Amino acid sequence: MSSSLRFENLSKSFPGVRALSDVSFNVQGGKVHALMGENGAGKSTLLKILSGLYQPDEGQLILDGQACHFHSTADALGAGVAVIYQELQLVPELSVAENLYLGHLPASMGWVKGRQLREAARGQLAALGEEVDPRAKVGSLPIAQRQMIEIAKALTRNARVIAFDEPTSSLSSREVEKLFAVIEKLRAQGRVILYVTHRMEEVYRICDAATVLRDGRHVETFEDLKAITADTLVNRMVGRSISDVYHYSPREVGKEILEVKDVEGPGLSAPCSFSVRSGEILGIFGLVGAGRTELLKLLYGATRTTAGTISVGNKRVHIRHPSDAIAAGIVLCPEDRKKEGIIPIRSVMENMNISSRRHFSTLGFIIRAARERENASKYVKRLAVKTPSLSQLIMHLSGGNQQKVILGRWLGEKIQTILFDEPTRGIDVGAKSEIYSIIYDLARSGVATVVVSSELPEVLGVSDRILVMRQGKIVADLPRDQATPERVLQLALPVATEAAALS
Repeated sequence: MSSSLRFENLSKSFPGVRALSDVSFNVQGGKVHALMGENGAGKSTLLKILSGLYQPDEGQLILDGQACHFHSTADALGAGVAVIYQELQLVPELSVAENLYLGHLPASMGWVKGRQLREAARGQLAALGEEVDPRAKVGSLPIAQRQMIEIAKALTRNARVIAFDEPTSSLSSREVEKLFAVIEKLRAQGRVILYVTHRMEEVYRICDAATVLRDGRHVETFEDLKAITADTLVNRMVGRSISDVYHYSPREVGKEILEVKDVEGPGLSAPCSFSVRSGEILGIFGLVGAGRTELLKLLYGATRTTAGTISVGNKRVHIRHPSDAIAAGIVLCPEDRKKEGIIPIRSVMENMNISSRRHFSTLGFIIRAARERENASKYVKRLAVKTPSLSQLIMHLSGGNQQKVILGRWLGEKIQTILFDEPTRGIDVGAKSEIYSIIYDLARSGVATVVVSSELPEVLGVSDRILVMRQGKIVADLPRDQATPERVLQLALPVATEAAALS
């Protein structure tokens, strides 16, 4: 028998922000229901109310015809509701089995029944097609297996409702297929499945229905996705049509700015050499483990090179720390902005000024707050950062707006080369278009721009030239007109031959 879920007149406010306003819609069991909207539309707030982490100011949840009031995540789990977040809620130092049954371990007289625990865990994992040692530490497992453990954990609670928040953001194509197969099984069992993603192709691949939120309000629910086009869905999400999200146009390319010659270091299997010219956008594509992020960290000084040279404007630079790279005009927008790009418990103004603070201080330690406020205001306005105030904690901004703050931080520096690692990961289609516009503006101003992405359409869409990486080395350097999706993907796959790479 299928379950059902209704969000009824839900509203939620935070200081200076109306996150949800009178949101109502139904989700039927036996279907995968997409929750769509730009960053800041209210999706995360809705999931946190569903999980019991937040309580609504108004409205209620109705599960299988019964009104539910969750005062904690334990209440939600007890009612059979599980939310699988992008940042998985697992304890790395505990075993797989302990994570699966944490909070309801089989025990007798205070002692955990180890054999029973391991057998139960093995059975849950086998049902998902996973062969994992129940005794293995979760922290030692790859992200795809950890995600399956999170799903299995929900099933140990006999979850009737399972919500997925950007579940494929860190998975390879093979791992995505495995996840989709599991979701198909859950759908066939009649469970309520909510699916949040910014990847339109996934929505049409796995989802049956969709609800669109915008600015905290319910816009429309489509019970049959096959009856509407992607353009219609995007239009409902952003309130405007985005026919070509990339808006690529060629520009004048000048002299060589960045030259990398025979660089070696952790994560690379062979010396890497390439160059980027003024005004040029160089894309770097590769599958998971190709060495893309590792290469950028070597250029930025986050990891030490073991050989090779880096030159900026025909002048060799010695980069041992990020401060050396910044001084040389090389800056990085990192892949994991939450862990490496922002200080979540600090304000928008502080995050914007963290690098340029030395420019606004007297004697090196007396901070001139007025100058910092002026600088932050300038770039918040220039980049159209959506924030109620400069004092707002950056953790409360959407992913797209956090990315803009990181960009604003670097615009106060004398940039010669900017490195983007997954610049639009976890960002909605409308905010993506804005980020691409900023990338083009930087290139037009003469900045040498490097864009790393695991999304092939993105690399092909924004780049003038594309490097393909495979298993820790650069295997091809292709001009835009020669970089077809088929050729680039063939070169990136481990089965590609050296002959293909050189052709």
